[in-house]
Amino acid sequence: MKIKFLFLNLCLLAVLCFTDASAQQKKPRIGIAGIQIENSVFMPNRQAIVGRPISLPSYLSEDSVMGQSAIWLPSLIGGGSGRGPVTKESFETFVESALEIIRNNMPYDAFWFYNHGACSVDGVDDPEGEFMERVRAVIGNDALVTTTMDLHGNVSWRVALYSDLITTFRTAPHDDAFQSHRRGVVNLLDRLSSGKGRPAYKAWVAVPVLLSGEWTSTRVEPAKSLYAMVPEVEAMPGVLDAGIWIGYVWGDERRNQGVVMVVGDDKAQVESGAKKLAQRFWDVRRQFSLEAPGYPLEECLDLAIASKKKPFLISDMGDNPGGGGSGEVTWTLARVLKRPEFKSPKGKSLLYCSIPGSEMVEAARKAGVGGQAEAYVGAMTDNSYEPPILLSGTVIYVSPARENDQQSSQYRRSPDIAIIKTGSIYVVVGTSSPTPNLAGTGIDPKKMDIIMVKQGYLVKQWYDMQADWVMAQTRGSVDQDFKSLPYKRVVRPIFPLDPDMPDPELNVIMVPSAKQMYGR
Repeated sequence: MKIKFLFLNLCLLAVLCFTDASAQQKKPRIGIAGIQIENSVFMPNRQAIVGRPISLPSYLSEDSVMGQSAIWLPSLIGGGSGRGPVTKESFETFVESALEIIRNNMPYDAFWFYNHGACSVDGVDDPEGEFMERVRAVIGNDALVTTTMDLHGNVSWRVALYSDLITTFRTAPHDDAFQSHRRGVVNLLDRLSSGKGRPAYKAWVAVPVLLSGEWTSTRVEPAKSLYAMVPEVEAMPGVLDAGIWIGYVWGDERRNQGVVMVVGDDKAQVESGAKKLAQRFWDVRRQFSLEAPGYPLEECLDLAIASKKKPFLISDMGDNPGGGGSGEVTWTLARVLKRPEFKSPKGKSLLYCSIPGSEMVEAARKAGVGGQAEAYVGAMTDNSYEPPILLSGTVIYVSPARENDQQSSQYRRSPDIAIIKTGSIYVVVGTSSPTPNLAGTGIDPKKMDIIMVKQGYLVKQWYDMQADWVMAQTRGSVDQDFKSLPYKRVVRPIFPLDPDMPDPELNVIMVPSAKQMYGR
């Protein structure tokens, strides 16, 4: 009897194992890779792209419905190690490293490209498109591909060709980034589970407009109303998704321009929706303006000093690292330090965020809090506008020294910083971040009279805090004076470089799938 019972248990266990294995086999195998770099070509710096492991978002956690609905096979995300265009050698190394992982995880039912869309590589016209093409060459054209992007990225023909599904953010600042990436994955899973596969139609429209995020914030008109049209088009029968890409203004390639894409199963609706969005985009081109008043730096400082509102925010736009700048240009800080209103400790307080300077951090550690420190900061490589500044002052805060942790990657660690006070100016040194972590530093930004950040439009942290705000037209590799930039390769005419250009045709081009393109 015991032998018979044991035999039945073994049979049941075998059935359960077989059932579980069958369920696993039925789950689609989905790969993930991408490039997340936004870098201006108008700077002397060069950087290496670094492939790092992909951490799955919370909506793909092991215990989530979406996470359990597929076998997720992440490879690498290409991130920056500095600022400026990426070297071709490091790009090749990254691509080959990612492809090796992708080959080892074969086969795939689907693939997710997690791209920004504004990476510039020396000698490579379309880094994301080339990467996608080379991945497709490995995984084949049968796999269903979704691409999720930043609206300040570029949708080249190759990116459109190698994407079956594509989506982008609908707000700038990007408060909907999490939701937008999730939308792309939800659409992918839905098309897989329903058996519908790739949408029948992808409409692509080039819109010859090249503007920055600072000029196209969706918090204000006309971008607010323009982007409100996107979900309306998405809701049209037979339309799956729609997007407007502003493009990346500080790139200099043929792909740098505005683009509209709509995907779906009804050709007439897809075409109509794409034409509607593209036409509106073009029609409002002259209405775009800076989100906050924009003035030369000295005028912004005059306004801040005279204002009774605090904190008064000033955007140092020309060197915004979040927009692809180096973050180490000293042009603005040099002029702020010369203002007589800030020479006395009793002057209006000004918090400056931020400027790189590892030597100053070390000098601050040696001096200790309350001591005097002096060292050069900024412009270590990006010195096109101003040389490094010899900064001296009182140490208000310095990060405690830490042992080198081999287990934690450099890109995941918070940077070492020091806060140096000179006159009534508090300079955050050691990072290019416009949003440094000030917890535990003794500095409360809300109590500052003036805050100057290396940023264009303010992210939520600063936007919610500001009592008043102006945008300073400062120098740097993400200069807002677009007409002064030495473009050589963008397709002309394009607005606003050519403000009186004739109306374009705004042709709606139906992009084939990679499967259709090659017939295999």
